[in-house]
Amino acid sequence: MEFKIIFASVKTDITDDLVEAAKGAGATGATIIAARGTGIREAKTFFGLSLEAQTDIILFLLEATRVDRVLQTIGKVGQFDKPGTGIAFVLPVDQVIGLESQIEKFK
Repeated sequence: MEFKIIFASVKTDITDDLVEAAKGAGATGATIIAARGTGIREAKTFFGLSLEAQTDIILFLLEATRVDRVLQTIGKVGQFDKPGTGIAFVLPVDQVIGLESQIEKFK
């Protein structure tokens, strides 16, 4: 079985909606990591202090045939076509352990 992982960086206020939509598209779960970052736009400042928006990194480990549908869904729900809303990318996964109990769900 071939697996891939989707990394999605989104604003925290849409994380729950994005994960639920991904599950509806075939994801079996997600790992969410709190983060902060910088992008092409300068961070807003207030009295000289930088105000960085908090983001979440959402990881979806998926059977390869589910990736396109889940990626399209999170892009639509997250409105990734609008500037500053989020980004997602896919990487191949060479090896996986710990999914033995879920393999039947992937078949």
